[in-house]
Amino acid sequence: MPLAATSQIVKIHKPAAEAGEPFYKYQAYAGYAYTSLNQVNQSRYGLQGVSLSLMRNWGKYFGLAAEGEDYTIALQKPIVLGTTVVPTVQSVFFAPEFHAEIYGHFSGFVRGLLGGEHTGGFNQSPNISLAGGGGGGIEYRLTPRFAVRASGDDIAASFTVINPAPGDSPHKTRGSRAGIGIVYKF
Repeated sequence: MPLAATSQIVKIHKPAAEAGEPFYKYQAYAGYAYTSLNQVNQSRYGLQGVSLSLMRNWGKYFGLAAEGEDYTIALQKPIVLGTTVVPTVQSVFFAPEFHAEIYGHFSGFVRGLLGGEHTGGFNQSPNISLAGGGGGGIEYRLTPRFAVRASGDDIAASFTVINPAPGDSPHKTRGSRAGIGIVYKF
């Protein structure tokens, strides 16, 4: 056997399952969202709505997302002391996100959010406040392109009631939010 023949490499094809999941640069999310109404002083119930986001992945573990929420559906008739107005909350955030595989079909992520928040239907100032916070969640991969995501965040903003009642916070507000929905990777 010639010496050149002994150094040849046999190429073995791996099955698709062993080759690893394909890498997708983008992912879109749409889902149900809930927020507590701590953004509105003297409120008692939360709001339901929709959350949408688009993320660009840079590598396996890091992505940048743009996210928007619209909370306009009351779980119960919101009770805000001294008024019958039904408040609403809209927000837009930009978020760096770190994500990693946990086990099997499960992966997790943590993120920091920075953007703006608008509380409507209630006399607060400013009209749009700088807002931000942090959070995270978990995803369950259904197929290489689709996953189910559950997430939660803690968001801080700075709204002041124009004519504050005794006990109203004059500065920072803090509210939690949660969501569940579908992720599509492309």
